[in-house]
Amino acid sequence: MRLSRWLADRWVMGAALLVLGYLSLPILVVAGLSFNRPASKLSYDFNEFTLDNWKQPCATADMCDAVGRSMLIGLIATLVATVLGTLMAFALVRHGFKGRAGINGLIFLPMATPELVMGTSLLALFVAAGVPQGFWTIVIAHVMFCVSFVVVTVKARLAGMDRRLEEAAMDLYASEWQTFRRITLPLVLPGILAAALLSFSLSFDDFIITNFNAGTTVTFPMYVWGAAQRGIPPQVNVIGTAMFAIALLLVGASSLQGRRARRAALAATVAARPTAKSGS
Repeated sequence: MRLSRWLADRWVMGAALLVLGYLSLPILVVAGLSFNRPASKLSYDFNEFTLDNWKQPCATADMCDAVGRSMLIGLIATLVATVLGTLMAFALVRHGFKGRAGINGLIFLPMATPELVMGTSLLALFVAAGVPQGFWTIVIAHVMFCVSFVVVTVKARLAGMDRRLEEAAMDLYASEWQTFRRITLPLVLPGILAAALLSFSLSFDDFIITNFNAGTTVTFPMYVWGAAQRGIPPQVNVIGTAMFAIALLLVGASSLQGRRARRAALAATVAARPTAKSGS
């Protein structure tokens, strides 16, 4: 009876751990293979432990060039998409205007459209406009599908915010700019950072849309696809493991900053109420 009760109380947690383990299994395999010295170029079995892959991540110069190019494209696309998407999210959540419902529906179109369709459509658009395909066409394409994810993420964060904190700040004679800088921005910043991280991840590993609009530009996913035909170098696993570790650290830092911001906003509001009462 005790065992059955213990299992009944913890089966949800056990199921969640199993799902997380299943999702983490490919990542653990990639991390393990980053320490592998393969027997041959076309072998993906663990052969011998080595640190040479981490000591020489740029043993293949073309791969590091592709990684740097993908990171630059991802940073530019993330910056532009995060700014545009955040402004759109604030407009859709905080303001009422004609066509708002329609715009909310259009936001989901890039997310619901198959990448094959979007890639070919953008290719036809660039060819018809006479735009040479290359670095900047990739950036434009990535901004297009990243904006939707930013809007949805920031909208969810804004919808979950307690507007009473902003109202309390305005009641205590804070200006609109002070309220935004001290209350709104710290509270919504974790959502913005999460949206930016999601945008960078989507841009960095995109292959289908990039392949249609890259021209002669080679990004990291395109390099991996080409290298698969002649043997993927083990340094690819090093790059994948490092990117995952950096993303994990950024998510943790964003979550910690969000908790601190909520506590600071609540503390500032509570501390300001006695001052307002004594002044009145």
